[in-house]
Amino acid sequence: MNDLRQKITVQFHETLDATDSKLLVDELKDDTVLLDSGLDSLGFAILVARLEEELEFDPFVEMEDAVYPVTFGDFIAIYERREAQE
Repeated sequence: MNDLRQKITVQFHETLDATDSKLLVDELKDDTVLLDSGLDSLGFAILVARLEEELEFDPFVEMEDAVYPVTFGDFIAIYERREAQE
């Protein structure tokens, strides 16, 4: 697992704990549908804010065109693309 993926996964689980949510799947995989993961829209907002604090960027704010990830893999890819730009 690369460092960025690990940071996102850790923050995802910490956000689940902080919002009293439960992971609704056995594990987060690239094909895990975000709506089925356990976080609601507020939870995702918290997750993105936590990641912005840790990574010092928010790829969703920086996008010219809004993109809404469907799967965990899509979510990771957005962060990986942004990190690759540095």
